[in-house]
Amino acid sequence: MEKILIANRGEIALRVLRACKQLGIKTVAVHSTADANLKHVLLADETVCIGPGPSAQSYLNIPAIIAAAEVTDSEAIHPGYGFLSENADFADRVEESGFVFIGPRGDTIRMMGDKVSAIRAMMAAGVPTVPGSGGPLGDNAEDNLKMAKKIGYPVIIKASGGGGGRGMRVVHTESSLLKSIQLTKQEAGAAFGNPEVYMEKFLENPRHIEIQVLADGQGNAIHLGERDCSMQRRHQKVVEEAPAPGISQEQRDRIGAICAKACVDIGYRGAGTFEFLYENGEFYFIEMNTRLQVEHPVTEQVTGIDLVKAQIEIAMGRPLSIKQADVKLTGHAIECRINAENPAKNFMPSPGKIERLHLPGGPGVRIDTHIYTGYSVPPHYDSMIGKLICYGQDRDIAIARMHTALTELAIKGIDTNIDLQKEIMSDQGFCEGSRNIHYLEHRLEHLI
Repeated sequence: MEKILIANRGEIALRVLRACKQLGIKTVAVHSTADANLKHVLLADETVCIGPGPSAQSYLNIPAIIAAAEVTDSEAIHPGYGFLSENADFADRVEESGFVFIGPRGDTIRMMGDKVSAIRAMMAAGVPTVPGSGGPLGDNAEDNLKMAKKIGYPVIIKASGGGGGRGMRVVHTESSLLKSIQLTKQEAGAAFGNPEVYMEKFLENPRHIEIQVLADGQGNAIHLGERDCSMQRRHQKVVEEAPAPGISQEQRDRIGAICAKACVDIGYRGAGTFEFLYENGEFYFIEMNTRLQVEHPVTEQVTGIDLVKAQIEIAMGRPLSIKQADVKLTGHAIECRINAENPAKNFMPSPGKIERLHLPGGPGVRIDTHIYTGYSVPPHYDSMIGKLICYGQDRDIAIARMHTALTELAIKGIDTNIDLQKEIMSDQGFCEGSRNIHYLEHRLEHLI
């Protein structure tokens, strides 16, 4: 493979570009008119403008991206994360147009993108799931009431095509169940074009634990341990770490082997993540992300394995070069998402020009970011402008290094969540580990 088009922006586009350069592969950067001065655009071998600032007219414009690949004679397209990375139709169009899609096949993305079909596939593969309807809810009120009673309140109604924390409603009493189902169906139809919903047991104090996998689509699959992503706000991850506090090697081996086997069963190809709710020592599957995760660097730090390079090699048709016995977790890594937003003003986005920037350094410090002094953060996209990753021989060292690195990190001209991240690193509950997904929400009024 000699040339890859990067169908994304920001830090992940720069991350993919760096992996390509290390492999001796030429790069094509597509960009919107608002992103002409992005770091990876300035460093790429070729660039193509694919439309105006709004993502619907640029980074979500499938014909424009395919055309850019054609005019530059690219061989493959890397979607990064977000945008079109989990769009099955895009994956199909890429392959049908004669290019390699660096990710799973379209039918796999389609199956795992629908929460109901994903749960069914995982149940068939032996992956533990949350007790629930096991399929879409019908219109029979009596059946739905019986099912909720059997599962046990509280239950959660989820949109089959939902994601990103949207399309879900918790129900605590029988009297509110039917109305909640109807409202969630209406919202799901409006937001995702699919009114189908399903029901699950609502776990009240779970942690969010996810398993990173690599599979070559040729019958080989491995897991790279777990990450804890329980520090969340409105279902959005704020801090991630690997390995997860309190997870034993025996638990890791067991759930990891189950996930690797499931990859083989469904013919999975590429990097992927199995997301679980974890409570009382048990894992419950909630969804699979068929792409690279924002938090992949913490896994890279503790395993020494370059996940983007692995993605590209798998897309080349090479069988996995890493065996499960080769995967060793060493030390501890923590990632803080750095966002252009103001936590004191309801996390309002803060686009604008970066007047001064100082990035931290030192042993065990990594920062993945596309920003630089003079760069203007546009208003059209997600507020994340970087990821600060710190590694240490153990969790305490990683936390101490992160606190120091956050203190050194200076971004002037826009508001950021750096002070909030420093507060989290100093929070006693976080430092003790093993906190549930509701912990940060409950603490935010005291942390800001």
